[in-house]
Amino acid sequence: MLRINISMTKFILLYSLYFGFVLNIPIISRLMAITADSNLGLFVYSAPLLLTCAFVVIFSLFALPYFAKPFFMLVVMSSAAACYATLKYGVLFDYSMIENVIETNSGEVSSYINFSSMLYLFVAGIVPALLIAFVRFNTQEPLLTRILKRLVLVVVAILIGLLITVCFYKDYASVGRNNAYLNKMIVPAHIFNTFKYLKNEVFTEKLTYKRQGEDAVLSPAKNNKPTLMVLIVGETARSMNIGYNGYTRNTNPYTQDMSIISFQNVTSCGTATAHSLPCMFSNLNHSDYNKSRANSQDDVLDVLTHANVDVLWKDDDGGDKSVAKGVRLINVDIHQKTDLCDGESCYDEVMLKTFDDEVANMQGNKLIAMHLIGSHGPTYFKRYPHKQALFTPACNKSDIENCTDEEIVNVYDNTIAYTDYVIAETIKKLQDYAKDYNVALMYMSDHGESLGEKGLYLHGTPYAFAPEEQTHVPLFMWLPQQYLDAKDIDRSCLIKKAKQGSFSHDNLFHTLLGLYGVKSEVINPRLDIIASCRL
Repeated sequence: MLRINISMTKFILLYSLYFGFVLNIPIISRLMAITADSNLGLFVYSAPLLLTCAFVVIFSLFALPYFAKPFFMLVVMSSAAACYATLKYGVLFDYSMIENVIETNSGEVSSYINFSSMLYLFVAGIVPALLIAFVRFNTQEPLLTRILKRLVLVVVAILIGLLITVCFYKDYASVGRNNAYLNKMIVPAHIFNTFKYLKNEVFTEKLTYKRQGEDAVLSPAKNNKPTLMVLIVGETARSMNIGYNGYTRNTNPYTQDMSIISFQNVTSCGTATAHSLPCMFSNLNHSDYNKSRANSQDDVLDVLTHANVDVLWKDDDGGDKSVAKGVRLINVDIHQKTDLCDGESCYDEVMLKTFDDEVANMQGNKLIAMHLIGSHGPTYFKRYPHKQALFTPACNKSDIENCTDEEIVNVYDNTIAYTDYVIAETIKKLQDYAKDYNVALMYMSDHGESLGEKGLYLHGTPYAFAPEEQTHVPLFMWLPQQYLDAKDIDRSCLIKKAKQGSFSHDNLFHTLLGLYGVKSEVINPRLDIIASCRL
């Protein structure tokens, strides 16, 4: 059997060099881009050496008998995947991204698998891991000698690191202060954030659950009809590609004659579903949001149930992220193979197939929340039937970095148009119930998406550095005159606010309750968009 004999000290040095000079190419490339117009050549070239010195110190801590090999194999393989994602899509693996990765489903994970990603993972991750598997660490030298050599390596690394820091302190301080996101690009920071996530989610005692809004009551409609509302939660739809919001293309052809009210300036709570979804349904604001707190108290769906509204959550996007913890939940079976499902994902239209049966099985006042897969990338082409592609040529593959900018925008716009189609078909369903119910629809996306702007793709960029493409989202309301009259709402007031006002996910909790007609002490009138538009 092939064996590679090497001392642990030499292994740590080689392993650290590989991380410093190869697996951290994304941050080195970014530093080169940032300093391209300045005379900071030596500073940039010192960065991989400084990283190597830091890795020598860190990896030495994990160079333990029986633990080292499996640990270093796992780290190098996962780091190769992280390096690829950062290099190709600009993904930063901070805590929020790790949260999103761990809580995603198998269908979403498979959408990132393509020839380019697998080849990169094989060459940069699996091959080095196999080499590590064949390593035999020399133990012929006395233990004290091995410890001293390791100590010398660590001390030398620290001294070289200090020398680099002293020589280029001004440059590192300047670039670091102006580009604080750079430290999030370092591979393997994802390992630290994964342990941090597991500590918080698995090994930290849960907060005591807090019930709220138990005083909620539903004001009777003027016409005494019950209410049937649909709340559609979009996925990865960004505001600037919405026809209603000034986009040059008509990406809303199916609802254009349905009197949609589109809010022009709306921002998200986060840039990934795992963060945004529980945030937007809680009464916590973006500024003070904490996931543990959100999951340990009633959200807006729970408050609706306190007002005796029958609530159903339907999910086509890999999970409700605990938002529907207190209501009935139906997950779409993505593994079925039908005209709307391919065994890995389903077109969002599938949720309308059983709509009538679900309405019939619900009691009294009703709200159906539909969580779409919407515009989730990178396999945008799987989000809509090809016969409904309005914009061509489209990027019909998952390795979007190998598509042109035009193809990426086209395929993304097709997903936005298909979501518009699903909204239109839902409205048609609701119109059939207008005789017996006051019907209405609200749509809001969880976050936006980057399509190559500023070198970024997909979403999940830390909020502090995220571009508006990832944080500005669409918000629609469809409110027939019957609904407006029954709930005493001034349509012209809403239209004016939609054009001129600035809103965010902070408004959803309070606005959904206000729009439905619920009264409760938990509602903040300043955040209820409807409150100032009452007749």
